[in-house]
Amino acid sequence: MGSQSLMDNKASDYSTLVPPQEIRIRLTSDRWYPSSARLHDGSVIILGGQITAESVNNPTYESFPAKNINRYNGLQIPPQFFEDTLPHNTFPHVHALPSKKLFVAANNQDILLDWENNVETRLPNFPNGQRVVYPMNAAGVLLPLTPANNYTPEVFICGGSHLSQVDALKEEDIDAHHEYGSTQCSRMVLSDAGIAAGWQVEYMPEPRVIPEGVLFPNGKVVIINGGRTSTAGYGNSQYRIGDSKADNPTFTPLLYDPSLQLGNGLPDLTCRLAILRGYTTASRKYPLFIAAMCRAKYHTALASTLLPSGAILIGGSNPNDAMETRPWPSEYRVEYLNPSYMFAERPTYTGLPAMVNYGTTFTLSVSVPSLTAPVKAVLMDLGFITHSVHMDQKVVELVSTLSADRRTLTITAPPNAPGKFLSSTVAAAYLIMMFTQKLMIGTGAPPPKDDAATVNILANTPNPISGPH
Repeated sequence: MGSQSLMDNKASDYSTLVPPQEIRIRLTSDRWYPSSARLHDGSVIILGGQITAESVNNPTYESFPAKNINRYNGLQIPPQFFEDTLPHNTFPHVHALPSKKLFVAANNQDILLDWENNVETRLPNFPNGQRVVYPMNAAGVLLPLTPANNYTPEVFICGGSHLSQVDALKEEDIDAHHEYGSTQCSRMVLSDAGIAAGWQVEYMPEPRVIPEGVLFPNGKVVIINGGRTSTAGYGNSQYRIGDSKADNPTFTPLLYDPSLQLGNGLPDLTCRLAILRGYTTASRKYPLFIAAMCRAKYHTALASTLLPSGAILIGGSNPNDAMETRPWPSEYRVEYLNPSYMFAERPTYTGLPAMVNYGTTFTLSVSVPSLTAPVKAVLMDLGFITHSVHMDQKVVELVSTLSADRRTLTITAPPNAPGKFLSSTVAAAYLIMMFTQKLMIGTGAPPPKDDAATVNILANTPNPISGPH
């Protein structure tokens, strides 16, 4: 998505990309730097963004295909939340929840959005003035949904900035060298009791702005990339580094284990979060891998993602134009991080169907290393990534039973959330992940369309280009 355009990439698999196809309809208005989420019916909701500049934001949301909801008949819907979080509501954090509602965070505020009825439930603001969206990006993930937590959603948002609203608007005065990002990690369970308890605050060993959070099938989170100082963006700061507003890149990833409890005489995050040391990447020992310090100019923004093999693909650069050797040099390489489980014996399976309907049971033939503890079946949606923002990233552990002879795993599919997932088997004792395969959850049917709402959009919004639409 960019401006009012919609593009559809119908890739047959992860190794073959089909050129994007332009859809002959459009968004209701210009959006640059919006976020999106896949809804329970397979459609997409698009939220926020800019119309022409950071000072001309688009504080609305809409859906694709168009829906006639809240009496807007396909047109954009203006929630109060996006007005209240101006001007910092581009690339908002958005997570689709089992309740069909959305968790949405922008600036230093957050809500539960019942998008079907345009009802907002205000949640506690982020503590200590932590701001979490562009240009003060924080890493945000929905922690794994599991039978053990009764599929209760919990969000975890790390880094960002504590710049005041006034200072954040004075972009030309932000000091790339010395205006430190946030060390704060905020975590909240999205249940009545969890919301009443509010955000639980933990701290990273170093500040990070523009970091990313990458989920592992074993439930852990890798916090990677980003810089220690200033904000995302480029070009208009008198204290910039080349064209970059940010400085002091963070080269060391952090591994966060949400299952561990704080305490044990250890301060802050240190019993749950460890520095990953000694892992080999494509060209060097891990602490020296190339990590992006801030977003690259527009389309080459930093991004890291889990691969089907279990490795992490790491990419990113900086906004310096073309090829620069000054700090920080332009970086066109990408690297692989191979965590320790890549070198251990892994479980394998056969018999995965291409498609499984909601709530149905299916069986896999498995080969499990003899010394491993309970085996779990996990679905992963790797989502879409840009400018350090991970959209639709999700880990769902399924109800499963391993046979007495450890040769058969019986699995129950989730009750909702259609789409393509990667299937993984996790042997809990050594946290070993096997090579993953694609699995379609649901019937594979397209999302519902409302032709009248589409007609209303075309009749009541400007056409940005000449020709068919």
